[in-house]
Amino acid sequence: MPSKAAVSAPTRRSLLLTGLAAGAALTVTGLTSGRAFALTTDEASQLIDRVIGDINRVINSGKSEAQMFPEFERIFSRYADVPVIARSVLGVAARQASQAQLNAFTQAFQGYIARKYGRRFREFIGGEIKVNEARQVKTFYEVKTTALLRGQSPVEVVFLVSDRSGKDKFFNIFIEGVNMLASERTEIGAMLDKRRGDIGALTRDLRSAG
Repeated sequence: MPSKAAVSAPTRRSLLLTGLAAGAALTVTGLTSGRAFALTTDEASQLIDRVIGDINRVINSGKSEAQMFPEFERIFSRYADVPVIARSVLGVAARQASQAQLNAFTQAFQGYIARKYGRRFREFIGGEIKVNEARQVKTFYEVKTTALLRGQSPVEVVFLVSDRSGKDKFFNIFIEGVNMLASERTEIGAMLDKRRGDIGALTRDLRSAG
């Protein structure tokens, strides 16, 4: 069977663009199992309103890229269900890892994803992100936002929200249709394959990647 690293970029992007339902369903199964559904549409919308308020503040602060990254990591840590996202992107390897390995990977992944997506959000400097609508999708909520950019076409950014952790958190992002969870499962899987399944080595390398 070919390794994930052998998947071509065009094929991978095609899979991402068509993988919204599959990626969401895969994660939501773990997010909502055994819990009463208490989150509301308004609460999901309010959460993302706070998220984009913080993102807008950072991208228009005039700070350098290096100064913005810790801010993005704080946003990610505060509003995202980081442990669930980290386990999801690690895939089968997460079930084989010790708790100490999972904790270390989750911390490194948090910084990695903040830098990676922080760079993407920096592309919106001078613009503004606004919430458009929120709707329930089975056992989670989809909140659609639009990044309004100067001299460019608007960019759709969609957040998926649940309360699996006991607090309202987002567990996935789509930027122009590209699924963060599906994309990172592919990238992290390829990185882990390259390191022959060594989660420790992957964790060390993630601390400087992104």
